Amino acid sequence: MKIDIEPGSGFCFGVENAVNIAEESLSEGEKVYCLGEIVHNDIEVNRLKDLGLVTISYEEFTGLKDCKVLVRAHGEPPTTYETARKNNITIIDATCPIVHSLQDKIKRALALARLENGQIAIFGKEGHAEVIGLLGAANGLGILITRVEDLDKIDFTKPVWLFSQTTKSTAEYNHISEVIEQRLRANRSKWPGNHLKVHNTICRQVSGREPKLKVFVRTHDVIIFVSGRKSSNGKMLYDVCLAENRRSYFISSADEINPLWFSGAESIGVCGATSTPRWLIRQIAEEINMICQKHGI
Repeated sequence: MKIDIEPGSGFCFGVENAVNIAEESLSEGEKVYCLGEIVHNDIEVNRLKDLGLVTISYEEFTGLKDCKVLVRAHGEPPTTYETARKNNITIIDATCPIVHSLQDKIKRALALARLENGQIAIFGKEGHAEVIGLLGAANGLGILITRVEDLDKIDFTKPVWLFSQTTKSTAEYNHISEVIEQRLRANRSKWPGNHLKVHNTICRQVSGREPKLKVFVRTHDVIIFVSGRKSSNGKMLYDVCLAENRRSYFISSADEINPLWFSGAESIGVCGATSTPRWLIRQIAEEINMICQKHGI
């Protein structure tokens, strides 16, 4: 049986950087809290827990004082930093540089939108940690768009500045921006100032993976996609796999593998989300190899 690991799978730069910062902070021997799960992967979260990283909720965070708290790659709204200042909490900032740059862009766009009586629209998943930070950067004035139906929240007589969560699908973002432009155009004769400014804020590492992942998926009989169940990026990339190959299976750990999936296959591709550690993907590829040998596949 031929078993291949997709070259682009594993932590993106932002997540890898956050994990490295966490490990370095823990090596100093002090107690380190993490505001929310550092990555949407239970196995990696538990590994870091064993090293001493303590995951806390926002409610627990507000009650802490005189300690160190790590801000994960997703970023945080300004209110989190205000709470830290009030409670003498040292922030270990592991915000992804791309997310940090996106927050700054939204803040600058907000100033322009106010001058032109415009609106800030953010395409993303409701309740996602990154999106909470982006809405915070918009000072609570951002319009959250999760699907086409949410576009009714926008006033199409006014200008729109559009941004996306960094891990969303490029195709979905393009579709949303096209529909917004169509609706603005329909009102433009009466409201000529209702322009649309689309900001390309999807991470290139994420957007660049889609076409390469499609090629990888097509060249294998069976695809095993490894991701945490809570990962927004994992859900999006698995849908990409499933659209190209109906024999694509989503797992979070090796014990979910079903040998029947490999019946009649000659090649198996193993891939994962940007929140899936590379070591776990390799571990699962090795487990698949042992299963195939055991069952004579």
